[in-house]
Amino acid sequence: MQSIERVKIVAALSLVLLGVAGFYMVPAGQSFLGSVSVAVGLIAAGVVMWFTTLGRTFVDYARDSVKEAQKVVWPSKKETWQVTAVVFLFVSVLSLFMWAVDSGLAWLFYDIVLGRGK
Repeated sequence: MQSIERVKIVAALSLVLLGVAGFYMVPAGQSFLGSVSVAVGLIAAGVVMWFTTLGRTFVDYARDSVKEAQKVVWPSKKETWQVTAVVFLFVSVLSLFMWAVDSGLAWLFYDIVLGRGK
């Protein structure tokens, strides 16, 4: 990484930190101004990062990610409800099974083996 790239990245991080510091320097009653301070710091850092190799690489990655997300075939509403129903049914059956095993083991050990249930 070139030294100018490092300087830009450090400048961007400094802008973010300045925005956060501005948030904490604003009096408690003016939370909107503190939020604006953070937003300005983030936007300024984004502008600085835009002109770095790392920033351009990230933008290319984000664009490719959006393109890939658009290619996804999402299930229909009917399929979603069917899968949700199967999951609920499975969880219900499994919870009943686990309750039965737990109750059976408790009965076996406490009542039969240890004799504490009498």
